[in-house]
Amino acid sequence: MPLNLHHRAVVADAHNDLLMAVAARPPERWGSYFRDRWLPQLRAGGIDIQVLPVFIEDQYRPEGALRQTLRMIECGHVLAEANADQVALCLDGADIDRALAADKIAIVLALESAPGIDASVELFSTVFRLGVRIASIAHLGRTPLADGSREDATGSRLTSPGVRALREMERLGMLFDISHLGASGVAHVLELAERPLIATHSCARALLDHHRNLTDDQIRGVADTGGVVCVNFIPEFLTDDVAKVGIDQVVDHIEHVVSVAGTDHVGLGSDFLREVVADIKPPCCEEANGELPPLDFPGLEGPADMPRITEALVVRGMPEEDVLKILGGNLRRLMSDHMG
Repeated sequence: MPLNLHHRAVVADAHNDLLMAVAARPPERWGSYFRDRWLPQLRAGGIDIQVLPVFIEDQYRPEGALRQTLRMIECGHVLAEANADQVALCLDGADIDRALAADKIAIVLALESAPGIDASVELFSTVFRLGVRIASIAHLGRTPLADGSREDATGSRLTSPGVRALREMERLGMLFDISHLGASGVAHVLELAERPLIATHSCARALLDHHRNLTDDQIRGVADTGGVVCVNFIPEFLTDDVAKVGIDQVVDHIEHVVSVAGTDHVGLGSDFLREVVADIKPPCCEEANGELPPLDFPGLEGPADMPRITEALVVRGMPEEDVLKILGGNLRRLMSDHMG
C-alpha cells in the first residue's frame, strides 16, 4: 500500500542541489549528464516537482557570483530544453499543472542566499524574468541583505536592502525562503511578510537545538502566513547522534512540524548532497578541518529513496490524506496559489 500511495501522490522536493553537479560539467554535456545521472533517480523516487536551487560556491564570491548565478540559471534552462520529453521548467501553477498532466517532472528554479544580487535589489526582477521563482537572502554568514543562522549572536535583522528585497519578491510573485536566515532575521520577516513564506529545507529546533533549525514560534509564524515548512534530511540537523540516524528521525521532525503548524503547512526539502559533493567537492561545504559531516544515511541516500518516507509515514499511522499533503500537496498548493 505505501508504494501505491507514493505513486498516486504528487511528490515535491523543495531543495536538491543537483544543479551544482550538472553545471560543473561542460555546457555541451548539461542535458545528457542530467538525463543519464539524475533523471533516473528522480523518476525512481517518483519526484513530480523538483526545486533546483542556484547555490554559488565560495570560489566565485564575490566577483564572479553574478556570472555563476546566470550560468547556473542557463544550465537549468538547457537541461529542461534538452529533456523536454521528461521535464518542464515551470514559472507558475498553470505550468506545473501542465507538466504533471503530461507526466513530466516540474522544475522550479530558486536562489540560495542570492550572492549574485548582493544589494542590487532591482536584479530580483532580472532573475524573475529568467525563471527564478523562489529565493533566500542569506546562507550561513553575513550578506548585504541579512545575516545567516551561523551569525545568530549578532541579533541582526534585515538590512534596508533586505527589506526592499522582501517587498520586491512579494511584488514579483517570488516565494521568500527563510531557510538559513538568522533568528532575528526570521522574526523581522514574519513581522513584515504580506504573502506566504516558505522554508525550503529546515528541521525543528525543539527536537535538536541547531542554529539551522526552526523554533516552534518560527514554524507557527510561517504557517500563519499560509506558507510551508519543508523538512531537511541532513543528519546533523536531525539528531546529535548522527551514527544512529535513520528515517525515523526524519519522521520525528515531520510529525513535530505537523503538531505545531498543522498538516496543511508541512513538506519535504531533502537537501540530498552526498552525490553532489562527491562530484564537485565544493569548498563551501567543507568544515575547517577539511572533513565533511555526514550528508545522508542508509535508506535515504538520494531521490530514488523518497518512497521510504511514504512508507515510514504510513507505518506511523498517519492518515492517507495527510501523507498526500506532506509528500507534495501542500507545496503544489503554495506554488499554484502564490508563485509567479
